[in-house]
Amino acid sequence: MRMYDIIAKKRDGLELTTEEINFWVKEYVKGTIPDYQVSALLMAIFLQGMNQRETLDLTMAMASSGEQINLSSIHGIKVDKHSTGGVGDKTTLVVGPLVAAAGVPVAKMSGRGLGHTGGTIDKLEAIPGFKTELPIDDFIQNVNKIGVAIAGQTGNLVPADKKIYALRDVTATVNHISLIASSIMSKKIASGSDAIVLDVKTGSGAFMKEEKDAFALAEEMIRIGYGANKEVVAVVSDMDQPLGYAVGNTLEVIEAIETLKGNGPNDLTELCLILGAHMLVLAKKVENFHEGKEMLKEKLYSGKALEKFVKLIQMQGGDPKVINDYHLFPGAAYSDIVISVQGGYVHGIDGEKVGTAALVSGAGRFTKESQIDLGAGIVLKKKVGEKVLKGDVLAVIYSNQEERLKDSKELLESAYLISSDPVLRSKLIRGVVTKDGIEKN
Repeated sequence: MRMYDIIAKKRDGLELTTEEINFWVKEYVKGTIPDYQVSALLMAIFLQGMNQRETLDLTMAMASSGEQINLSSIHGIKVDKHSTGGVGDKTTLVVGPLVAAAGVPVAKMSGRGLGHTGGTIDKLEAIPGFKTELPIDDFIQNVNKIGVAIAGQTGNLVPADKKIYALRDVTATVNHISLIASSIMSKKIASGSDAIVLDVKTGSGAFMKEEKDAFALAEEMIRIGYGANKEVVAVVSDMDQPLGYAVGNTLEVIEAIETLKGNGPNDLTELCLILGAHMLVLAKKVENFHEGKEMLKEKLYSGKALEKFVKLIQMQGGDPKVINDYHLFPGAAYSDIVISVQGGYVHGIDGEKVGTAALVSGAGRFTKESQIDLGAGIVLKKKVGEKVLKGDVLAVIYSNQEERLKDSKELLESAYLISSDPVLRSKLIRGVVTKDGIEKN
């Protein structure tokens, strides 16, 4: 079998066999196929597409390219939750303890942020002492003991995806449904959960800017999941503006704690309850979504979910005193404000610009090697639909490098659109996708 023939076949719009897909993925990971040939194949896939069977085969080939985590020793049905990435998305920090408080084990492998979207592991590292790297035996033991563990992905989990994504990133082949879906689902399948709830973001702050593309991606991932014998539900949620008010590591952890105390922003609280309820259904803890949501409301407002978060911090070496003393988190030496130059209503907030402004402040990475300023970020004071007066503070920027504030402020100023007429906020949930089809809101 020759890579040349596989490239030519896909270039001509023909279907690759399972054997051909397994061959090029395996040999590329081994290093026997060079980057330039895989780059050529990726461009051919980008232009010619892949059918459902090819996409599933690519996913499974990548999932089996390295270590596959065996979670069978964890009691109960393990349900994973994955977000396609957004700005201010700290749902894992809330959903993990919330679902665990309801008696469903949460064994969560999470990643770091890159570009304008944040990463759960970076956020957790804002908690003094918190260990995000756990040996797999300790990870499993923690889940069995307290019901939840959140750790970074192991170095050898889906190495094919790491190599392929690095090429996609520099060959303009990232934004393709089959390649995105196989990348996400290969990691979920290798992570060992029994079922998966997907939070597919759409809007200005998401990778999928158009709603139709988000639903198409959700459908593709549902098909892959069931092809791999995993139950999957996808929630398509709004990312036309940041989720909650805080963007940045320390700031988002504090907002997550406030949410677990019952004081969180409405959009963040509602999304966490919705995602968690779907997790309870897949875990067969409840009969239906509405029963699950009511159960989670009780866990949230009784303080039981917060108790789980405290135990999570303790089990992974963090300082639980941060729950009531936010001064223990890394802070920022400098701050600046964005002021509205006119009165009216917030018509729109460009999520990607807010994410980039947070990145510029130091809260994110320009490259994988970049150092994060854990205290940096942005707190929005006004969101879409809210009334503003001339001179009102729209947002506050934080950084430990004063020179970063100016560029971040310019980006943030351009992110806000103020209009004279009242506007309706976008629906938080655009729809839900299951194996039975799409139900739009």
